[in-house]
Amino acid sequence: MNLYLAGPDVFRPDAQSWATEVRDLCRDYGHQALVPLDGDRIAAAAIFRSNLRLIEQAEVVLANLTPFRGAEPDSGTCVEVGYALALGKRVVGYAESLCAVRERVQARYYMDGCYRDERGWLVEDFALPFNLMLAVPLEMVRGGILECLRYLQSASSRAAVAY
Repeated sequence: MNLYLAGPDVFRPDAQSWATEVRDLCRDYGHQALVPLDGDRIAAAAIFRSNLRLIEQAEVVLANLTPFRGAEPDSGTCVEVGYALALGKRVVGYAESLCAVRERVQARYYMDGCYRDERGWLVEDFALPFNLMLAVPLEMVRGGILECLRYLQSASSRAAVAY
């Protein structure tokens, strides 16, 4: 399968060597990695269009949702996930931890019966690892790209996801 690898990994200091490693790893599992670093585009709009084309070519999107620069996943990754879902693509999200949002943001329980963050904003309490708009439609795997590839290989991942 063609696997689009969404996530903030393109910002790593070792992004090119990371891309080479994950391409090889995907190949070892019988898949082709479509990496946002592919190509030589440098203009923002060209990169955007190129990434959308790669998502269109993918059978599955693997999305690194490990919190990036804060408590939430990378915003660009969220856009890629949304686009893939709109196209009817299968999306498998992964993160180092799948603890509930309220635990990650260290929300406190208030007298109004809600969990709130340090600013007093409501924190949803569905025991999901991300906002329900990400957590409900995605298949979720704890770990990294290797765990996702193993998940795809497993019989349990072939079950239809209903949301």
